[in-house]
Amino acid sequence: MPLYTPEERKRRDATPWTLVQGVLAPVQFLVFLVSLALVLRYLSTGEGYQAATLSIVVKTLVLYLIMVTGSIWEKVVFGRYLFARPFFWEDVFSMLVLALHTAYLVALLFNLLSDRDLMLLALAAYASYVINATQFLLKLRAARLEQARTAGTADAGSVGPAESAA
Repeated sequence: MPLYTPEERKRRDATPWTLVQGVLAPVQFLVFLVSLALVLRYLSTGEGYQAATLSIVVKTLVLYLIMVTGSIWEKVVFGRYLFARPFFWEDVFSMLVLALHTAYLVALLFNLLSDRDLMLLALAAYASYVINATQFLLKLRAARLEQARTAGTADAGSVGPAESAA
């Protein structure tokens, strides 16, 4: 089953939310890398708690932003805010990512964990983020391969399954 129907592909390519996601994803990854380095520095040296904490909060806020804009993108392209067929499992895992990042904020706000335990919770959130980002990268790669295959069959003069549905 193709990732996008021809209509969904047109909506994906036409919406500015695709560009927003394309910009926010690498920004979030860069924020993640900086934050990860700061968290690991704190855990290994005991120094830089404030910088690590601030970086985790910023990473979480960027995550919220990309989740909200991603939901809007999904609504525009697939007609629903979350759990559209092609991204169902990525969205399911995104809920875990959000839960862990939110748990960090709650624990920080209400002083529920030690500094070290907060950093370990952040690392768990980050591990889930890496898995989720990998899911999305694999999906993006699949979409590009599918589009190349479709373009290749169209160039060869034959009509592939995606075009025959149009």
